[in-house]
Amino acid sequence: MKKTFIAVAALMLLGTVSFAQHANTLTKKEKKAGWKLLFDGKTTKGWHTYLRDTVGSKWQVADGAIMFDQTKPSNGGGDLVTNQIYENYELNLEWKVAKGSNSGLIFDIQEDRKYGATYTTGPEMQVLDNIGADDNKKENHLAGCLYDMAGDASVSKPKPVGEWNKVRLIQNKGHLTFYLNAIKTFEGQIGSDEWNKLVANSKFKDKYFSDFAKVAKGKIALQEHPGSSYWRNIKIRTL
Repeated sequence: MKKTFIAVAALMLLGTVSFAQHANTLTKKEKKAGWKLLFDGKTTKGWHTYLRDTVGSKWQVADGAIMFDQTKPSNGGGDLVTNQIYENYELNLEWKVAKGSNSGLIFDIQEDRKYGATYTTGPEMQVLDNIGADDNKKENHLAGCLYDMAGDASVSKPKPVGEWNKVRLIQNKGHLTFYLNAIKTFEGQIGSDEWNKLVANSKFKDKYFSDFAKVAKGKIALQEHPGSSYWRNIKIRTL
C-alpha cells in the first residue's frame, strides 16, 4: 500500500511539473472559449514601443517571459504597447518584479503623437514591489490598485518579490473589474459620477490629462519604470 501511494504521489508531482512548464500556451478549452495569446513565449511579435515602429532594446524575451531590463541603454526604453486595439475583453496575465521595482499595466491607450505617454490617456493597474519600491507611500499606488485613483492595502496582496502574480482585468462597455491573485481590487464604470470623482481627486485632474480615460477602447501597454519587470501567459478574449 505504501509503495502504491508513493508511486501515485510521484505521478501526480510529475503531472504538476509538466503542466507548469506549459506557459504561454492555450488549452483546447481556452481556444474554444475564444482566448488568444498576446505573447508567444519566444518573441515580442504583436508589440512595439509606444510611438515607435519597433521594440526598444530594454524589452527582452528570456525564459518564456517578456522582461524589462533597465541595464540596457536608455534610448532602448519606452512602454511596450500592443499593435492592436481592444475594447470589450477579459485579459489574463502573470507578472513578477525584482526587488524595489515598479511598473504597470496600462490600457485604453490612444496612441497619438499629441500624447507624450501611454498614461496620458490610459488608466493603470499598478505593478509594484509593495515593500521595497519608492512608490509605495500612497495606498492607491500599491500593486493591483487602480493607480492614484482607488484601492488600498486591504486588497493589495501581491506575492513576495520574485514570485508570479496573476492578473485578471475585465472591461465590458466601460465597466472595469480588476483582480490580483483572485482578490478583487477594483470595480467601477468609466465615465460614471463615481469615476469622475476618483479622477477629480487624482493627479489625472490636471490639464495635461484632459483626454485621460475618455474612450473605453485602446491599446494595452506594459510600462517602463524603475527596476525590472517580467510578464508571461498574456492572453485575451473578446466579450
